[in-house]
Amino acid sequence: MSDKPIRPATEPQPVEDVQGDGRWMAQHTRFVQECKDAEPDVLFVGDSMVQLMLQHDIWREMFSPLHALNFGIGGDTTCNVLWRLQNGELDNIKPKVVVLWVGTNNHQHTAEQVAEGILAVAQLLTSRLPKAKVIILGLLPRGERPNPLREKNSAVNGLLRSRLPRPGQVLLLDAGPGLLQPDGSLSQRDMFDFLHLTAAGYAAVAKPLSELLLQILEETPEERRASLV
Repeated sequence: MSDKPIRPATEPQPVEDVQGDGRWMAQHTRFVQECKDAEPDVLFVGDSMVQLMLQHDIWREMFSPLHALNFGIGGDTTCNVLWRLQNGELDNIKPKVVVLWVGTNNHQHTAEQVAEGILAVAQLLTSRLPKAKVIILGLLPRGERPNPLREKNSAVNGLLRSRLPRPGQVLLLDAGPGLLQPDGSLSQRDMFDFLHLTAAGYAAVAKPLSELLLQILEETPEERRASLV
């Protein structure tokens, strides 16, 4: 029999320190320390799409004022985020909203497996933070023109959309279609390498996300509880 896990994208794993400089674990350790010192209303967690927000004005102007923490690490997969969250990155904090953006680095997994991995992270978040809303940001299109990886990301979003109850504690926000040009291509104005976002690209994603966050944060506790039923 095979020893491979049936749901490989749901297996918590730290990143192997191939370079030998301990960068990934050092970032994780810093996040765990931040949990001891901060009282965030919003937690962002995921891969480089989350991490690189810190380099743009949208973080300082739109998200930091919401008492937000950014726990993004470039290159992370669902497996890595699961490990981080199970090993201290949710200790001592009770955010009202968690923004989850991960999955595009799960190259070895099928669309079905990636969706399972993302939903496993969301399930962990809701079990540890039963009063919080979770916003899953859909995977963005990648590559200048249509390609298999873009089709895979789109399939992941479709699976998430079909499996998330509405309304519910976990919401899906897919801002990807707004980045596509009429001919189906991506512009370097929005994605400088056709994967990572520019300031303009982040602005396009941030607008609907900010509106949703403000809507949730302005709910009364009674309204929030009612929406979770």
